[in-house]
Amino acid sequence: MTKPINDPPTSDDHYEENYGLDAIDRRRNALEEFDDAKFGWFHVRACIVSGIGFFTDAYDIFAINLVSTMIGYVYWAENGNKTPHDVDTAIKVSCSVGTVIGQLLFGYLADRLGRKRMYGVELIIIIVGTIGQTLAGNGPAASFWAVITFWRIILGVGIGGDYPLSSVITSEFATTKRRGAMMAAVFAMQGFGQVAASLVGLIATAAAQNAIHENQQNLDYVWRVVIGIGALPGVIALYYRLTIPETPRYTMDVEQKIEKGIRDAKAFIEYGAAAGDYSDNVAVARTETPAIIKASWTDFFHFFSQPRNARMLFGTAYSWFALDVAWYGLGLNNSIILKNIGFSGGDDPYTSVFRTCVGNIIINLLGSVPGYWITVFTVDYIGRKTIQIMGFTMLTIFFVILGFGYHAILSFSVPLFIVLYTLTQIFFNFGPNSTTFIVPGECYPTRYRSTAHGISAASGKVGAIVAQVGFGLLKDIGGDNAWIDHLLQLFAFFMLTGIFSSFLIPETKGKTLEELAGETESVAPLPEDTKIEEHQRRY
Repeated sequence: MTKPINDPPTSDDHYEENYGLDAIDRRRNALEEFDDAKFGWFHVRACIVSGIGFFTDAYDIFAINLVSTMIGYVYWAENGNKTPHDVDTAIKVSCSVGTVIGQLLFGYLADRLGRKRMYGVELIIIIVGTIGQTLAGNGPAASFWAVITFWRIILGVGIGGDYPLSSVITSEFATTKRRGAMMAAVFAMQGFGQVAASLVGLIATAAAQNAIHENQQNLDYVWRVVIGIGALPGVIALYYRLTIPETPRYTMDVEQKIEKGIRDAKAFIEYGAAAGDYSDNVAVARTETPAIIKASWTDFFHFFSQPRNARMLFGTAYSWFALDVAWYGLGLNNSIILKNIGFSGGDDPYTSVFRTCVGNIIINLLGSVPGYWITVFTVDYIGRKTIQIMGFTMLTIFFVILGFGYHAILSFSVPLFIVLYTLTQIFFNFGPNSTTFIVPGECYPTRYRSTAHGISAASGKVGAIVAQVGFGLLKDIGGDNAWIDHLLQLFAFFMLTGIFSSFLIPETKGKTLEELAGETESVAPLPEDTKIEEHQRRY
C-alpha cells in the first residue's frame, strides 16, 4: 500500500512500517516526476539568479585588465605609465588564489550544511570584496597594490564559492531534458559580464574625457567607478539567493528527510517554489534506508577510491586544469593580443584606455558570447562529452597554427590573425569552458556533488595561476613579448592533453542525476549487520 504524497502518515504502527519500507520507491517516483516536470518560470528564475552571479564574477575577474592599464597612469607614471610586472601579476593572480580557496571551502560547506544555507553568503563576500577594492589607496603602512591584492583575494573567495553552488543548485532544480541548457545558460552570463566590464570602462572613460586630458591622475576616479559598479548586480540578486528554497534532492539524500523532500518536490512542480517546512515523518526517520548513503569522510574516501569514480574525478579536474591554462593565460593578458591587432596603446591616456575597451568589446562579441550560446542551444542534443572533445580538438589545431605561424600570420594579414583568434574564443566556449562547468554538477551523487565540483573547479584555477605566473615569467624571454609564439605552442600541448582526459568523463546527456550516480535501484531496508557489506557492494 502506497499513500498519496499529499496525505500524512498515520500513527498506526503497522502502516508506519510499510510506509517506511517503500520510502525509497516514493523518493524515486517523486524525483522522476520532478525530472519530467514542465519547464516553467521557476526554472527561468533559477537560471537568472544563478546567472547574475557569474555575470558579476566575470565582470570582476576581467575588469582588472582595464584597471591595470588605468592604474599604470595613476601610480607608475615614472615607469612609463605601465604597471610593474610583479604588481600586475600579484593583482591578477590574487583573485585566482582566493577562488581556489572559495571553491574548495564552499564546495564542502554546500554538501555539509546545505545549498540554501550557503547560497548568498558567497555573494555577500563578493560585494564586500568589490567595495573594498574601490577604497584601496597608498598609506604609510601599506601600498596601494598590496591593499587591492588583499581585497582581490577576498573577492576570489566569494567568486570561488559561486562555482559549485550555482552549478549544483541549477542542476538539482533542472529537468533532465533541459538540464544542460540551463547550466550552460548560467555559465554563459560570463560572456555578458566580460562585455559589460569593457562597456562600463568605455562609458566611464568617455564621461571623464576632459578630466583625463587635463590630468591623467583623474583616471583614479574612473577605475574605482569601473570596479564599484561590479557590486550592483550582486546587490540586486542577493535577496533572491538568500530566499531560494533548498533542493529536494539535498533534503532527501543528505538530510534524509524523505517525506519533506517528496512534499517539496511536489510543491515545486505544482507551484514553482518550496511550500514551506513540513514535520518529518517519524517512521521514515527511524527506518534504515541504505540506498541513500550518508556522507562521511570514510565514505568519501571509499567512494573516490573506486577506479571508476577516481577516473571520473581526475577527468573533470584535469580537463578544467588544462583548459584554464590557456583560457586565463590569454584572457588576463589580452592586451598583448589587442596590441597586435591595433587596439592597444595611444598618444595619450584617454586614447589608450578607450581603445583597449573597444578592442575587448569586439573580441568578446565576436568570439566569447556566441560560443557560450551555441553551447546553450546544442548541449542537450550533441552531448557534453562530444562538445568537450570537439572543443579541445579544435583548440589544439588553432593553437598549433597560431603558435607555429604567429609571426608569419601577423606579417601576412592582421585580419587573418583576428579570425583565427576569434575562432579560438568560440571553441573555448562552444567547448570545454562550458562543459567543464556542467559535467561535475551532474555526474556525482548528491552527497558529494558540490564537493567534487569544487575540487574540479579549484583544479582549473590552479591552472589559471600556473598560466598567469608562467605567462609573466616566459613571455619576455629574448625581448619584449618575444616568447608569445612558444606560449601559444604550450597552450596547444595542454589542449591536446585535455582531449585525452575528456575520455574519462561520462556522457551525462539525457540521464537523470540518480542514473549518473548509480542510485536508480529501489532497495529495501537491510539488517544492520549486512548494511556495510551492501554499501561496499553497491559503491
